[in-house]
Amino acid sequence: MKSKTKTAIVLLVILALIVVYFVIPRGDVDNYATKYADAENLDTNENEVVNIGTYTYKDYLNDHAGSAYPGNDVSVNITDYTVGEGVEVFPEYEGEKDVLFTDQDSYVEWQVDVPEAGLYQIYMEYYTVESRGVDIEKALTINGKTPFSGADALTFTRHWTDDGDPIIDNQGNEIRPTQIDVPVWTSAYFKDDLGYFVEPYTFYFEKGQNTIGLKAVNEPTAIKSLTLIAIKEKPSYSQYRQGLPTVSASAEATTYKQVIQGEHSTFRSSPSLYPLYDRSSPSTVPNDVYHTVLNMIGGNSWRVPGQWIEWEFEVPEDGYYNITVKARQNYNRGFVSNRSVYIDGEIPFAELDAVAFKYNSKWDSITLSDENGTPYEFYLTEGKHTIRLEVTLGDLGAILNNMQDSVGRLNYIYRKVLILTGTNPDQYRDYRIAAQYPDIIDAMELEYKRLYKLVDDIVAYSGQKASQVSAILSLADQIEKFVDDPDKISREFTRFKANISSMGTSILTLTEAPLDIDYITITGTDAKPDAVKETTLGQLGHEVKSFIASFTVDYDAVGDVYDEDEAIEVWMLTGRDQSTIMKAMIDDDFTPNTGIKVNMKLIDGSILMNAVVSGEGPDVVLSIAQGEPVNYALRGAVEDLTQFDDYKEILGYFDESAYTPYQLDGALYGLPETQNYNVMFYRTDILKELEIEPPQTWEDMIAILPIIQQNNMSVAIPSTERVLNNASNPDLTGLFGLLYQNGGTVYNEAGTATEIDSEAGIRAFETYTKFFTHYKLPKTYDFANLFRSGEMPLGLADYNTYNTLVVFAPEIRGLWDFTLVPGTLKEDGTLDRSIHTWGGGTMMLKQTDETIKANAWEFMKWWVSADTQVRFGNELESVMGASARYATANIEAFERLAWTSKQIEVLEEQRSWAKGFREIAGGYFTSRHLTNAVRKVMNENEDPRETLLDYSTTIDQEIIRKRLEFGLDVK
Repeated sequence: MKSKTKTAIVLLVILALIVVYFVIPRGDVDNYATKYADAENLDTNENEVVNIGTYTYKDYLNDHAGSAYPGNDVSVNITDYTVGEGVEVFPEYEGEKDVLFTDQDSYVEWQVDVPEAGLYQIYMEYYTVESRGVDIEKALTINGKTPFSGADALTFTRHWTDDGDPIIDNQGNEIRPTQIDVPVWTSAYFKDDLGYFVEPYTFYFEKGQNTIGLKAVNEPTAIKSLTLIAIKEKPSYSQYRQGLPTVSASAEATTYKQVIQGEHSTFRSSPSLYPLYDRSSPSTVPNDVYHTVLNMIGGNSWRVPGQWIEWEFEVPEDGYYNITVKARQNYNRGFVSNRSVYIDGEIPFAELDAVAFKYNSKWDSITLSDENGTPYEFYLTEGKHTIRLEVTLGDLGAILNNMQDSVGRLNYIYRKVLILTGTNPDQYRDYRIAAQYPDIIDAMELEYKRLYKLVDDIVAYSGQKASQVSAILSLADQIEKFVDDPDKISREFTRFKANISSMGTSILTLTEAPLDIDYITITGTDAKPDAVKETTLGQLGHEVKSFIASFTVDYDAVGDVYDEDEAIEVWMLTGRDQSTIMKAMIDDDFTPNTGIKVNMKLIDGSILMNAVVSGEGPDVVLSIAQGEPVNYALRGAVEDLTQFDDYKEILGYFDESAYTPYQLDGALYGLPETQNYNVMFYRTDILKELEIEPPQTWEDMIAILPIIQQNNMSVAIPSTERVLNNASNPDLTGLFGLLYQNGGTVYNEAGTATEIDSEAGIRAFETYTKFFTHYKLPKTYDFANLFRSGEMPLGLADYNTYNTLVVFAPEIRGLWDFTLVPGTLKEDGTLDRSIHTWGGGTMMLKQTDETIKANAWEFMKWWVSADTQVRFGNELESVMGASARYATANIEAFERLAWTSKQIEVLEEQRSWAKGFREIAGGYFTSRHLTNAVRKVMNENEDPRETLLDYSTTIDQEIIRKRLEFGLDVK
């Protein structure tokens, strides 16, 4: 009986599991349409509960919905401007007549008589004037106003190409040539630089007189024409084909085949789109496992909407031709990388607006064809033509735009709730959020429905639930629960913020559309492109050859390698990308022009001291922390650069604050490479909402703190609990800045004692610590994330944070800026905005060989020169992205990097207030014990004055001990 009972129970359990698994619906549903079926206008901002304060292009289109589409273009007489600042008319310019030259700070305005009201696109023909080599940026106004957010950030690309053929080093490897900017006449529509809107912007013009204004944001431009284009529907392929002539092609044309290697592109929109080396596949052409051969183009660098690569080709006679692209998209599983296809500068028909390259781990031969696989026939006249592939988001763009709008609204909702609950709500307190903010609950209800629809839209686009969908789905589910039970908001508030951040990161991931190109084949209608075959056997053979080659080939070696006795040795302490760029620059510039051979190694900075002590160190060290050269010099290990006659000329490259850390007792032990300093970042939208202005003085800062904190927001003041520039050093920049502003200094003139115990030092120390003890500002924080969410709308940070925010937080574009740090008002009424500066440099180790010494000095001078620094900075940014913009210390080079005129003006003014930190014997004790002093006051509420005086004595004792150790005067 018991046995039968057990059997019955087991059968019932099995039956229940079957029902649960196969009958009861699971969480992984096909779509979420029922979640938002009752909602209308989810893709618009109509009836919006939340107003994020930005008038978007979508808002603009909604406001002008139903407007007419006039049938005729309207030309602007560019030389007949009504307002012009920084402009000049040239009767002839680079082969064109009646050209308007606009410099990098210009503003020009025209009166345009528009015969018919309606929506137009704007098209500009322009010349890429040789300048700093960054993209051209302009801001548009129509009738005195910026039409929408984005119209003030119009970007126009340049043309880049190789400066000659690849260089072959003495190991037989190809080194990519330098990328150069080629000034050319070109043209472009005014478009969304983020790529969310695939078609060019449309602008509404009233009938009659209208004004059009163009403000130069970045770079000079010569304008040949400006036209209001009547918007016409692009023809389909069938319409395109019907409008073409019938051709009786010869056998030569119908069987014609031309292969264009991807690495042989004619022009590119960015210097980052240079030829690459692929040895992962046996079918990459050409192929070599023993040497570096540049055999493809594109890669992860070719992922940003608007980037393009162009190739030139030739056909033997008028006729019809097919186009096949050998490509590989092995980056985004579950998504496609889209490319717009231009033939001779135009997209011939609508189907080429977005050609999809699906995920495939192997090379794939894709013939441009219709949905049935029938190849498109392109009509080409005899002679030369161009084909351009441009990154586009296609249908995904509209989805991403909705995602970005949603992130903006959710951050607004987060900030509103934050005002009530604070960053860490009490889980046991009833905040009555629904009663306090009924509009926010309504907004949440609308938003979770939008999020569910976004999930369905992405799945419909990609065909599967990719990993990027999970962040949106988690957020939708969480907000839906908030609407059902508002009490959950306070309990899950931290996770709510994290989910919003994750969704923002998903936008960045989805925006990227990388693609590899091996070659493009142009064929006559009877010819066939070469088949792409990647067999398992072929791949196995390739791997075996690669394995054998690994015993004899150093794949990490870059550039020429010389015998030790004929070259100087340089060690670089940063990353492989930096060292690769540097070695290529040495081999194609420094060595050919000077005859000095260089061996370079990438090493970990921790082994440098041991190498120097053992006598195995290099001749020159690059990218060393600013405190190290004096530290090595005290031990007699570094050359004094004042022995060279032209050292003063070289110091003229820099602000004095940049090389102060490398000086000691009249000697100079290094040259600065980079220079960093703080500026003040602020959210314009939030400060406007709070009705406050960016503070000019520290008194202003203290005055606005209650307003910010009453809204449960905060301010970023550099704290010793954070590290400086990703190093191990505590961040004392805030304290040192206040010290300098109060007229104080860290050491006396002789460097034998500190002066932080002066009245100026004590006053600065008390002010600084009060920010954390009295005003309770956070000691640790993630500024970029908190600034993005609006939780920290104001803060001091390294100026390079700008580049991080541009890439990391596109949803707040136009809602933030940076300016000078707050200053201290002096008795004479002036404002002192002094700041602390830091960076890295280069030093020459002690030499016995005068030839090596002279060659090393020539190398150091070349390395810190403006041209070298500009090239290194541009190439580094092209490889690692805008967030890796190089913080060069060379003043001329800095002005030539990709900053706008307005930004350069702020950064140069702030640098003029920079104070370099003197390095002395025993100086390591200074930062260590100043940090201890700050922590003691912050954490133990000790008296600031007494604490600082106590630690000053300890620091002075160590300075004296070290000076005696090194035989230095202690008086």
